[in-house]
Amino acid sequence: MNWKKWLDEFVLAGKGILLAAREKRFWYGFIPSFFFFGLLMNLLAGGTSKFELMGILGFPQSLRIIGESLLAIFGVNQPFLDWLPIFAISILQGILIGIIVLLWNKKKAQNAANLEKAGIITGLIALGAGCPTCGATLITPLLGAIFSTGGLAIAGTISTIVTILAIIIAILALKRLGVETYVIIVNEKYLARKSEKEQL
Repeated sequence: MNWKKWLDEFVLAGKGILLAAREKRFWYGFIPSFFFFGLLMNLLAGGTSKFELMGILGFPQSLRIIGESLLAIFGVNQPFLDWLPIFAISILQGILIGIIVLLWNKKKAQNAANLEKAGIITGLIALGAGCPTCGATLITPLLGAIFSTGGLAIAGTISTIVTILAIIIAILALKRLGVETYVIIVNEKYLARKSEKEQL
């Protein structure tokens, strides 16, 4: 494996993401995705208990729970080690969706594949966001039936592995899309400058 080439591609991808961040359409995808995903992960922390509580308490108290979960995205009343993975995942997902939105009209043929990959990453992260989040909640009953009392520990390990896998896939997807974004934006700027010179 050519590590120098990989590093160069990551550098180009970083430049592509920075160039994308200068475009309004990037933020149209990033901001709602970041908040939605961060909110969802914080609501699912501890399984489905917050949703069950919201169903019991009614609308006003449900808004309070949603508000607290939104603040938790930025670490308010959250232990650092619980907050950091959710924040990092939300950032990654937001960037991924932001770039896809930016490139939507530029590369229509690949949009379905990009959105499918983003959906797979979302599903993996939701499934394995770390014990005791929803991943452990979904996995524990199944493993508990098979392995009895060891099910929770195994579910926690599996959910951590799935989360790491999802983050790796997200980073690799961002590398590819970041390089693509860099090439497209730099090419657009070159063509724009060339057109201006020709008109002079």
